[in-house]
Amino acid sequence: MLARRDVARRKVGKWRVFFGFIAIALIGLGAWLFTPDLDRSVLEARYAPPPSEFLDVLGVRLHVLDTGPRSAPAIILLHGFGSNLQTWDAWAAVLDHDFRVVRFDLPGAALTGADPSGDYSDARSLAVLQALMDRLGIQQASVIGNSMGGRLAWMFAAKSPTRVSKLVLISPDGFASPGFEYDRAPEVPAALPLMRFVLPKFLLRANLALAYADPARLSEKEVQTYDDLIRAPGVRAAMIDRLRQTILQDPLPLLRTIQAPTLLLWGEKDAMIPISNAQDYRSAIPHCELVVLPTLGHVPQEENPDVSLPPVLAFLKR
Repeated sequence: MLARRDVARRKVGKWRVFFGFIAIALIGLGAWLFTPDLDRSVLEARYAPPPSEFLDVLGVRLHVLDTGPRSAPAIILLHGFGSNLQTWDAWAAVLDHDFRVVRFDLPGAALTGADPSGDYSDARSLAVLQALMDRLGIQQASVIGNSMGGRLAWMFAAKSPTRVSKLVLISPDGFASPGFEYDRAPEVPAALPLMRFVLPKFLLRANLALAYADPARLSEKEVQTYDDLIRAPGVRAAMIDRLRQTILQDPLPLLRTIQAPTLLLWGEKDAMIPISNAQDYRSAIPHCELVVLPTLGHVPQEENPDVSLPPVLAFLKR
């Protein structure tokens, strides 16, 4: 009996040692993958030099970049989920010769950071957009939005028609898709909140590459910019909150009321929101034309600005 007990104790001891090694390995792996928030002052010095400014709009400290002649027609650029105002750098460098170009990090994104209200609904984002226009003295503007920013753009054009002169939608979000049904919040994967602590750059790069038709066009500089700004304090938690609070409504009733002339710009190789969705928008929006970019994906303003900007510029100047 004593011998059996000794054997059992030795077996228990071996399993304790085994699980101990596993625990140490997991802790070590977690420490290796751990990606903490970055220092805000360092990020602001790197990504918000003049003429960037920070404006208090409805209690949100918005990171805003306002360039071009103040007397010129205004354009407002709205980025997508997880993105930032730098996504428009190449376009803005051309547009601000002839237009007043306003772009900003949406609440919960990049250097704007978390909204103190904790409200990341579309209604809150639209209220912030309108308040920013009022703050800057812009009565009417052309509004350009990509992906989630496209959804905000067409909603704003429908709900505030006198504030939108022209509308450009780049692979806009808004119709139901797997995991995003109408009138209900999406089911957020249980592991997603871990993103607040673990977001290694190789995983981020793989996710960003999905937005490109040719991943080779995704530069290390762009990956670094995304990595830095997603790791701005509070941003990852805010992204998860926005996802949880996104409740889509059937877009057709609103789309049919849009009065502004509208340009749909869609990368034919978009793997995130397929080009088949373009026909839904085109048939619903009264004054709408579609330009297909055969070799580009979900973020044509980044992937190839030389190809994607000319049809937009022609539309805006028409």
